[in-house]
Amino acid sequence: MSDNKLTHIDGEGNPTMVDVSGKNETLRTAVAKSEVRVNDEILGLLKDGEISTKKGPVFHTSIIAGVMAAKKTSELIPFCHQLNLSNCKVHVEIINKVIEITCTATTIGKTGVEMEALTGASVAALTVYDMCKAMSHEIVISNTRLISKTGGKSDYQEK
Repeated sequence: MSDNKLTHIDGEGNPTMVDVSGKNETLRTAVAKSEVRVNDEILGLLKDGEISTKKGPVFHTSIIAGVMAAKKTSELIPFCHQLNLSNCKVHVEIINKVIEITCTATTIGKTGVEMEALTGASVAALTVYDMCKAMSHEIVISNTRLISKTGGKSDYQEK
């Protein structure tokens, strides 16, 4: 934050929604990632082909859950503006024994889509956990973070 001021606290210290009325609409994109670590047995099953549960294939179901969550972010996080996403993609892959989930959210609007991307990646990771927990509870979700954002006042790129 450039001025070290929390944006969701008003002058009297009360929680408040940020007023974006005066902002211009711009194309905004955000990319977020989350990682899921599972034991070797689960990882092997996932590498050999999608594990299918009663809820469906693990990765496919987590992709759907991530997109659905991104679309409902304003219902989950206080003061988050309701956004009309023009696109949301969730990608799941295994890299170096880690399930890496990437969520990219896009809108044309007056405020950014970072929270939507972060929510999508988080819920997709939670869905992997939910669908694999019957095989083991040794599952760790970690490293959920913003990778990049463009549009609006300033851009960001993870270093």
